[in-house]
Amino acid sequence: MADGFEFPVDRTQVMLFARAVLDGRPEFTDPHDPATVALGGMVTPPTFVQCSAHYQPDYALDLTRPRKGPPPAHRGDGGGGGLGRGLHAEQHYEYHHPIHVGDTLTVTNRPGERWEKEGRRGGKLLFSESITEYRNQDGVLCVTARSVGVQTEKAVEQ
Repeated sequence: MADGFEFPVDRTQVMLFARAVLDGRPEFTDPHDPATVALGGMVTPPTFVQCSAHYQPDYALDLTRPRKGPPPAHRGDGGGGGLGRGLHAEQHYEYHHPIHVGDTLTVTNRPGERWEKEGRRGGKLLFSESITEYRNQDGVLCVTARSVGVQTEKAVEQ
């Protein structure tokens, strides 16, 4: 996804996410709290950027979204893949700049490194990473997310 897509950061989304992860800090819910004011306004909780999937036009894992034709094929770059041989292995976040309510993030994704390791039951393990960058409306890099997926060479024998 070279061009990316936009992800508007909405106050209600932030509040609902914070409640879902049981984080009641006022920085996520109360714009008038002194802690929030000190941060320059309401900010997002850690990992909130994963909500951007709701705005990704070709998000293959959302099977509830109306589409013309079948869901897009999985790219195999960090999510594990299909065929019953893949899984999501790791997720890493690097935070560079706060994300505030009212920001509009541009989300871009690129493939990262690939490597192999010999497995015990499924043959060769094929690892791939996907790098997702979240930049605000001023072009400032806010978060870099690195997702690692793994696929087995063959189905694991029971």
